[in-house]
Amino acid sequence: MRAAITTTRLPRPAPARVLACGAYLKNRACLLDGDQVYWSPVHGDLGEAASCVALERSVESLLARASGPLQAVTHDLHPDFHSTRVALALAEQWQAPAIGVQHHHAHIGAALAEHAVAGPVIGLALDGFGLGADGSAWGGELLWVNGVAAMQQWQRLDHLVPLPMPGADAAAREPWRMAAAALHALGRGDEIEARFAPQVGVTAAKGVHTLLQRDLQCPRSSSAGRWFDAAAGALGLSVRQAFEAEAAMMLEARAREWLQAHPEFELPWTSLDLRPLLAELFTLAGSGPQAQARGAALFHLALAGGLAHRATELAHAHGTRNVVLGGGCFVNQVLTDRLGAALRRAGLAVFEPHGAGCGDAGLALGQAWIAACAVHVGGTALRCEPTPTFAAET
Repeated sequence: MRAAITTTRLPRPAPARVLACGAYLKNRACLLDGDQVYWSPVHGDLGEAASCVALERSVESLLARASGPLQAVTHDLHPDFHSTRVALALAEQWQAPAIGVQHHHAHIGAALAEHAVAGPVIGLALDGFGLGADGSAWGGELLWVNGVAAMQQWQRLDHLVPLPMPGADAAAREPWRMAAAALHALGRGDEIEARFAPQVGVTAAKGVHTLLQRDLQCPRSSSAGRWFDAAAGALGLSVRQAFEAEAAMMLEARAREWLQAHPEFELPWTSLDLRPLLAELFTLAGSGPQAQARGAALFHLALAGGLAHRATELAHAHGTRNVVLGGGCFVNQVLTDRLGAALRRAGLAVFEPHGAGCGDAGLALGQAWIAACAVHVGGTALRCEPTPTFAAET
């Protein structure tokens, strides 16, 4: 039985026929054929065997819709994703190029496809995780992406200051670990055990402190999602998450509560380094629900302010007034509204995905569009320009 396929239409046709195998989380594949986008159902996370089988069946259904031979098959840069393996096998079967597209580049590409934006743009890609072009964990990215005719050119211009993730993937499930990492980054690691042992136990708190001290199992990540976790953990709103993005959702709810009650509340903030802001949140943690709500609002305003300021600088430096938003963090309406308003006040045009959505379930469209543009100009390898040197990487 073939998977149910849905169809959307783009404002301009793609320059090549491409099948995209999507992301790891909330996987969804698509076929880009002219101005038609044929979408598979959302399969779920590819850590589940049933989701992997569903992707394979969807690929068969999508191929049945193609008006001619595939001109490329595209996938995420991560070599271990099942979607990557499916794409490589399919490319060999069809004798078509297999094109890897970096995760955050693809998030920006999805909005470019939906809006037919031409010319260079500054892309803000915020999410939990995507393998970076340098092999590290990205997720709070400011990118330069060239226009339709040369989409294979892009550059990582800046990013949120990376935090260590003590325990690696465990830190994405337990926000207190990211809060502990923030304490360590502030030079206050000796507070970790006293602050977190009552919630997680002495052994766990001491263990995380040791990992941070010795820099063991502590990969760095620029992920906006992990900064949300750190803020929620610092305020005492979340220790362990029952589901993905629970901590971020709690943080947004408290921020909205505060901002609705205090509509004139503002915070001038121009930095991508949120560590000083986290220091303020730790002082508010034990001061009651209203203080937590104020802290949640401060975090949202600081994140939006820092991103808007840097994006405006980069837009002016690169001769564009177009800014594109992408990534699952933009499900957060407090962040999206505040950031969008600040960018527009600076005279910039703001584009975000609508039909495909900002999260990983819409990522395949960006993969397909970027690969189609690369094929159009005779390329099968995407070029990431050298990344500038950053001052605050510690």
